[in-house]
Amino acid sequence: MLQQFGFTQYESQIYEALITTDEALDASAIVKQSGVPRSKVYEVLYKMGEKGMVLESTVEKKRLYRPLPLNSAIEKLRRDFNRNLDQLKSFEARRKPLDDRVWGLKDNQSINSLVSDLVQNATSSIVFSGWSDDLSQHLLTIEEKQSKGISVELHSIGELETKIDNVTTLIPDVQHVALQRSRILIIDNKELLFAGFEEAGWQAIHTSSRPLVTFFTEFFYHDVALTEITRKFGNIMMEDEDIRDILMKLRY
Repeated sequence: MLQQFGFTQYESQIYEALITTDEALDASAIVKQSGVPRSKVYEVLYKMGEKGMVLESTVEKKRLYRPLPLNSAIEKLRRDFNRNLDQLKSFEARRKPLDDRVWGLKDNQSINSLVSDLVQNATSSIVFSGWSDDLSQHLLTIEEKQSKGISVELHSIGELETKIDNVTTLIPDVQHVALQRSRILIIDNKELLFAGFEEAGWQAIHTSSRPLVTFFTEFFYHDVALTEITRKFGNIMMEDEDIRDILMKLRY
């Protein structure tokens, strides 16, 4: 009965013997009713006492034992289980301390592989900004994640055909020759990948640094806001020379 809760076979046999009788038993009676060898019974009873599963009393120089009542035993096992779960969670937290270092990565294929891995491991949210042909490489996985209830927000530079519900699309102005390719990926609001294309090629950073995750999350929503403003007021804005000059200076 108790073996499935981590007790030994002998411990389970003794508890069953005690719980199925209405009177306290001494060691000899426990041996007869439980089938536990006499050579082992005192050792097992001692361990059961240490675990709080039996009560002990001495009456007329005779040591008697009775079980912890069944309802009390169930509650004890429940508490022990919950405590063990808490300890396991604590161990996991200690085993994987937050790594807030910033890691550099080069090579477009390596960056794409890391993006795929991060997207695949997302459990609550995906925030992703990039050029449409870069985003499209990961769309199937992202759409599957959305279908499982994970929050997805995309910001695409260029038209993107997708089933994702929350997408903003920026069509670059033909005069905006300085606009460089980039990607921002934020997973579960705690892990960031930013990649940009420079003269030497693609370069990326990957980090769980809270300040950087927060900064690039804000950066993402600034892009979304600018896209919406441009969509609604683009013609008016581009007619203003000062605003146009500022917009043309944006690289990402």
